[in-house]
Amino acid sequence: MPRPAAGPVSLGGVPTLAAVTDGNAAGRSPGLLAGVRVIESSLLGPGHAGTFLADLGADVIKVESPAGDYIRQMTWPIVEGVSLLHLHTHRGKRSVTLDLKNPAGRQLYIDLVAGADVVIEAMRPGTLARLGLGFDVLSAANPRIVVATLSGYGATGPYKDMPSHGIAYDTWSGIVQPVVDDEGFTRIPPDMPNVGINVGPMLAAMAVLAAVIKARDTGQGCQIEVAQSDASAYMDWYRIETERAYLRPADEVTGNPSDDYVRRPAGLAGMWEGVRYQAYAASDGHVLFMASEQAFWRNFCEGVGRMDLFERWPGSTYADHARGNTELQRELTAIFATKTCAEWLDFSNEVNTPIAPFNTPANIGDDPQFRARIGFLPTEEMGCEQLPLPVFVDGDKPPTPTKAPTVGQHTDEVMADVLGLATDEIAELRANGAFG
Repeated sequence: MPRPAAGPVSLGGVPTLAAVTDGNAAGRSPGLLAGVRVIESSLLGPGHAGTFLADLGADVIKVESPAGDYIRQMTWPIVEGVSLLHLHTHRGKRSVTLDLKNPAGRQLYIDLVAGADVVIEAMRPGTLARLGLGFDVLSAANPRIVVATLSGYGATGPYKDMPSHGIAYDTWSGIVQPVVDDEGFTRIPPDMPNVGINVGPMLAAMAVLAAVIKARDTGQGCQIEVAQSDASAYMDWYRIETERAYLRPADEVTGNPSDDYVRRPAGLAGMWEGVRYQAYAASDGHVLFMASEQAFWRNFCEGVGRMDLFERWPGSTYADHARGNTELQRELTAIFATKTCAEWLDFSNEVNTPIAPFNTPANIGDDPQFRARIGFLPTEEMGCEQLPLPVFVDGDKPPTPTKAPTVGQHTDEVMADVLGLATDEIAELRANGAFG
């Protein structure tokens, strides 16, 4: 049987950087979370919780079944036989295969947890517990362990055991609504954000870091539980809370003074009739005009030499979209058609009035602001072009992560480096089926 994992050397309960193996490849600079180790048990998209941590330098060890996470075959595109979903979601991580139904494999999991900071259970709640690896077992091996469970609908409520995928959390929260095509068939909208499946892991990662800070300070870990559906609703708080506010009497909850206190529809739906905050066609595309503050509106009118528009329709100091003013809208339509999108962006900078481009997923990579700040991680290192985590530390983005691993790629490495097992011990464990 494997020997117990040695806990990291610590100063005041905090592991020292030198005492913890960095998951980045040799020669890569350590990130902000170098010294934090995460044991991840995940299937599909929720594994993105560990991706945020790996991108910031944590050593994320993805423990997979011998068959591996079938995320590698899911959705499109497939890049040289591997899904983009896997290449992005599991970049910067190490993969270990363990048969958690095998007693030796289960003990190895506990040994890994004994020297870790975090366990991420990114699958249906209770999966680890059913394998004999619940919080009671893991915290007995490591009292300061933070166990974070991320799932579709969460661990409580009538939907907790329901299978779910991708946009289910956004249809549940009300962000996504069905559309009807030309033949009368009801369909998923062709363009929409994936909110819950991305924001859920982000909220989980944020909560994990807060819990790790507390655990290192107090020596006491905790359980965290996050649902992707909850996250989707939380990100649409403005519309949801507006609808709740509108349930109150009209003399208690009104609209904005610039609209004569008339209640607008919740969220961006209330901008449909906007004029000073609206989309306009330039000579070669579209731009978003956002001069709802009077000062910005004045700057625009001065810049285009049309102070007559300001004098006729000066607007209120704040949040005045000139709602329903079709006469002004026709004037602005003619003005915006006189310049290209790039010229309007230059104009925005010059006269200090807010104008933004309408990009698409296909062309945003060519936007000069995108190229200057974000760019793409290179194909030769990542398997395909990928967006980096857009966080700057001392002016620099996080180090380029390692390419997403093949199934069990780092099993021997982790057994030796993290658990200190000798080659013959690893071979015996393999012969006994611990790795599947």
